[in-house]
Amino acid sequence: MADAPLALARVTKSFAGRPAVRELSFEVPRGSILGFLGPNGAGKSTSLRIALGVLAPDSGMVSLFGRPPRIDALRRVGFLPEERGLYRRMSARATIAYFARLKGVPARQADARALLLLETHGLGDSAGKPVSKLSKGMAQKVQILSTLAHDPELIILDEPFSGLDPVNQQGLEALIVDAHARGATIVFSTHVMEHAERLCDRLVVIAKGEKRFEGSVPEALALIPRRATVTVANGFELGAAMSGQGFLAAAESECEGGRRWRVDLPRGRDAQDALRAAIGSGAPVTAFTPETVRLRDVFVSLAGEAAPGDTGVPGPAETGVPGKAA
Repeated sequence: MADAPLALARVTKSFAGRPAVRELSFEVPRGSILGFLGPNGAGKSTSLRIALGVLAPDSGMVSLFGRPPRIDALRRVGFLPEERGLYRRMSARATIAYFARLKGVPARQADARALLLLETHGLGDSAGKPVSKLSKGMAQKVQILSTLAHDPELIILDEPFSGLDPVNQQGLEALIVDAHARGATIVFSTHVMEHAERLCDRLVVIAKGEKRFEGSVPEALALIPRRATVTVANGFELGAAMSGQGFLAAAESECEGGRRWRVDLPRGRDAQDALRAAIGSGAPVTAFTPETVRLRDVFVSLAGEAAPGDTGVPGPAETGVPGKAA
């Protein structure tokens, strides 16, 4: 745990006797982009608040840069909470500079950094506008930039893509990639698999407050059997023909070209092997489609039974956690 910027060991947290996080352990390797995945209500936000010392666990340990969360370590962290909140009368530039100063950046440097970030990310013309005059998307971008203003070593983003339009989502992905290229370790929680699939090299999946998976993206994708769909004509029994070649084929629906068969690919065999086996068995193949395993398939298999909001995780009003960037 000492070398990982962030690690949780057997962390448990309950509210009013209802467990929100149960025996949760995981590490964030230095220099990684880790996706913290789970359905709504799985315990993601509670876990991240515990990781930063905002909430105390009922049991278990948290290591932030090798020690329990403390002010000196938190200066090295940029945190975007799920509940957004900015001072509406402050200008965009003053807001970003303010959060940078809270992290120890000198005033003049914080102001210059704020202006540079706004200009770099298309908000230079709005630097002097109060937050209340900004569009929702622009205000969210200001809060994200406030999280990054002190160039943190560890960046934790709780549902950062929530409420952003596709253009701003793409911009946020670019921000994450840029911060990572500068050496930052990044954790972001989400229940949208497309972002995790594009950005992450490590994943932790939780459901009902419990860890269901921890590992690399290829390791996660390997959990789902690879398959191909083969369509054959003339009532050909593909299952019997391919079983002797090590493939399991199950009949599915009738279609215009005949009958579709789902063919499971054994470890070490790819879709082209299945096609060659089908043709070699004499099957009158009319269509062939390799199926691509996506992260959402893995997510559903690991956490699909967890309904949103079923863990009793309280909202910010119940925990007293303000919606401010930390």
